[in-house]
Amino acid sequence: MYTIQIMKVKLKNLSQLEVGQSAVIDSFTDKIMALKLLEMGCTPGEIVKLDRVAPLGDPIAISVSGYLLSLRKEEASTILVSTVKQKI
Repeated sequence: MYTIQIMKVKLKNLSQLEVGQSAVIDSFTDKIMALKLLEMGCTPGEIVKLDRVAPLGDPIAISVSGYLLSLRKEEASTILVSTVKQKI
């Protein structure tokens, strides 16, 4: 069983996460893109995990709301997140 601990740190863009790193969605920087992302399950408070990065770095694949979502780095950079630390 995992215990998830949210660290209060400076917010960063989802596109800045490393593969395997988890984070909690905090807010969005682009209102138009925010609407599209909200419809895809990227809601504030939702835990996301960066699963894969394409060989040339774009797009990326994240786990969110129980499914795998592919985003361009430009889209991911509009999502502000707080990093999450997992303890076993």
